[in-house]
Amino acid sequence: MTNQKLNRARDLHENVPPNWYFDSIKRNLGQRYWHTRRFREVEKLIEPTGGRILDIGCADGVFTKVILDRSKADKIIGIDVLATSVAWARSHWKQNKKMSFSVGDAHDLKYEANTFNAVFALEVLEHVFEPEKVLREVKRVLKKGGYGVFLVPTDSYLFRAIWFFWTKFWRGKIWDHTHIQSFYKGTLLDVARKVGFEIEVDKKFILGMLQAIKVRKI
Repeated sequence: MTNQKLNRARDLHENVPPNWYFDSIKRNLGQRYWHTRRFREVEKLIEPTGGRILDIGCADGVFTKVILDRSKADKIIGIDVLATSVAWARSHWKQNKKMSFSVGDAHDLKYEANTFNAVFALEVLEHVFEPEKVLREVKRVLKKGGYGVFLVPTDSYLFRAIWFFWTKFWRGKIWDHTHIQSFYKGTLLDVARKVGFEIEVDKKFILGMLQAIKVRKI
C-alpha cells in the first residue's frame, strides 16, 4: 500500500522540474516574494538547537538549506517522492556534508522512533493522501520534547482564486491537481491535536493565505 501511495504521489508531481524552487526564485519575481516571505515567517519558529532534523518534501533542497542554517543542525535529511529532485539536490548540495537527500514516503518514514530533534513539512500536507498518518509518523520519529513545523495553504477565497489562475493559465500549470487535501478553517490544528501534539504557535500570513503551526511532542 505504501509503494502504491509513493507511486501515485510521484505521478501527481511528474511534471515538476527537479530544480523548481531554485530556478523559480531566480527567475520569477512573484515566486521570489512568496518564498522569501514564507521563509521569513518559518525562520521565526526554528530553534537553533543543533541535532538531527528531517525535512519532508524537500524538493530541490533550497529550503532544506535555510532550515540547516537557522537551526545549526548537526545533520539534516531531506526526503521527497521525486527521484529527479532528490538527484538534483544531492548534486547541487554535495559539498555540504551536513545535508543528505533520499526518496521517501511521508506515510512510512524509514527511521527509528525518537530519532529527530525537529521535523519540517512545508507546503507538503496538502499533497499527501493521509495527513493524520503522516503526522503520526512525524510524532513517532521525533524525540520527546522535539518539535514539528507544518505549513499549509489555508484555502481561503483569495488563495483559491489565485491558485486557480496560477495553475490554469500561468507557470503553475505543473501543480494543477496536486493539492489533494484542504485545511480550510484551520483543520490542520484538529489533526495535530488528534495525533497528540501540543500546539505552540498558530499563525497566518500573506493576507491569510498561508498557515504555519509549530507543535511539540510532550
